[in-house]
Amino acid sequence: MAQTRATGHERIETNNFLMIVLILLTAAVGGIVEIVPLYFQRSTTQPIAGLKPYDAVQLAGRDIYIREGCYNCHSQMIRTLRSETLRYGPYSVAGEFVYDHPFQWGSKRTGPDLARVGGKYSDDWHRLHLRNPRDLVPESNMPAYAWLDDATIEPASMAPRLKALRAVGVPYSDDEIAKAGDAVKGKTEMEALIAYLQVLGTARK
Repeated sequence: MAQTRATGHERIETNNFLMIVLILLTAAVGGIVEIVPLYFQRSTTQPIAGLKPYDAVQLAGRDIYIREGCYNCHSQMIRTLRSETLRYGPYSVAGEFVYDHPFQWGSKRTGPDLARVGGKYSDDWHRLHLRNPRDLVPESNMPAYAWLDDATIEPASMAPRLKALRAVGVPYSDDEIAKAGDAVKGKTEMEALIAYLQVLGTARK
């Protein structure tokens, strides 16, 4: 009996093709067991109470956030650890992110988590901080984004963005799409980014 088990084990270890097939099978089964149930849990596919899709200005700000790589240094996911909830607020739940394509959870915190930053500081604070972070946080190593004050949002780009998001399930109406360009007309990228930051986490609060 012992010899049979050893032979079978040896056959797997010495057969590269068989080893690859078994590894892929194990990974596939593990992935299915972990991922598939999420599609059938309402809490992971339905928005939490009070959550609304980003308006045109907030969406433009989110695109700037992504373009500038802010997710490389700021996460947007509060873990269930007590130390995190004491510092940042209630832990994150899946229903907060159903309108985020892609989500901005991040995996690194050079700067603080931003999942609950909405309403924590005034617009003026954010503006000063983005222009030169060290004016407010002397030890900060965040780059300055003062030039966002001089860049404006392109109105014609907004309707296609909302249409694309509607195609993946974000419930934008025809009226919201039609008025998206007007909503951002004359808005600077600084204003849009601040609008996005100010809405983060407010539905859960």
